[in-house]
Amino acid sequence: MLITHDTRCALDTVVDLVNTVPEDAAAPDGLRDVPALAGFVGTHDISDVGSLSESDLSAVRAVRGLFASVFEAPDARAAAALINELVAAAGTTPRLTDHDGYDWHVHYFAPGASVADHLAADCGMALAFFVVAGEQERLRRCEAPDCRRAFVDLSRNRSRRYCDSRTCGNRLHVAAYRARRKEATG
Repeated sequence: MLITHDTRCALDTVVDLVNTVPEDAAAPDGLRDVPALAGFVGTHDISDVGSLSESDLSAVRAVRGLFASVFEAPDARAAAALINELVAAAGTTPRLTDHDGYDWHVHYFAPGASVADHLAADCGMALAFFVVAGEQERLRRCEAPDCRRAFVDLSRNRSRRYCDSRTCGNRLHVAAYRARRKEATG
């Protein structure tokens, strides 16, 4: 599956957006306030975003919830329904652009769209490409028992199981090794 630069950026953005949801009640929301949303927008270099407000924060949190549901969708039909809802509500307006030193690429959000509509349109279309390509199963949640972070499995053989092999994957491999050693020594 060919993934263009702008699609890859949108995938990274949607994964990071979904992962702003606190993993438990004690953890802080990654989008706790408008300055946190502004930081997210800046970190992801989201273009065409004006000043942000509490209503933007609320709308982005709602979009984030729908995106989280896409990563948990049991099949392509369920994922497609959620993506269709996101993209339709955003009022997509595909247009070619070559701004800020980037080559030609497609923006799916309408000029002047809210940050929530921008995310819903661009990120929704990036996820739609996976469903269309029959690759919806690449939209995953970490299999570590204490982690449910979202990720997109871009491995050749669709074998990635953890959000980060250096943390979750390594931690579980070390635990399994220690359990085998303990069992072997009796």
